Amino acid sequence: MNNKVFTKLSYGVYIVSCKTEEKITGCTANSIMQITSSPAYIALSINHENYTHDCIEKTKLFSVSILSVESNPLSIGTFGFRSGRDCNKYEKIPYELKDGLPIVKDACGYLLCEITDKMETPTHTVFLAKVLDGDLLNDNTEPMTYSYYHNVIKGKSPKTAPTYINE
Repeated sequence: MNNKVFTKLSYGVYIVSCKTEEKITGCTANSIMQITSSPAYIALSINHENYTHDCIEKTKLFSVSILSVESNPLSIGTFGFRSGRDCNKYEKIPYELKDGLPIVKDACGYLLCEITDKMETPTHTVFLAKVLDGDLLNDNTEPMTYSYYHNVIKGKSPKTAPTYINE
């Protein structure tokens, strides 16, 4: 099979975050999809090795910051190639809390979600989540696609990404 076919699927680029009693953390994600609109539900795929995965399982709550083409690309690397176990990813990233969950300020929108179910794969958990709230932060910019991230920003995928292809 030619794994490059998966690069033709449409994805966005997001920062998925949560807050535990100890800290706030997050990771870059691209495998999020809307399941229904009323009531609003999404699915999120996160690698078992990610610290954010453990925090989401513990708290059952997470936020999605929808990055735009104008978002700082350094935040993708900060959240995608470093572990929240070892550092404070939000130390240099402007954010605000919405109902106790972190939102990246230069995102074009956000969702606040609560886990209702999950499905396990050998490497990832697919979380089904009810969307509790969401809003636009910047309606005048385009959301960043995974294609834009690779073709314009020339970004790479970390080994824990669902879309990682070993070259």
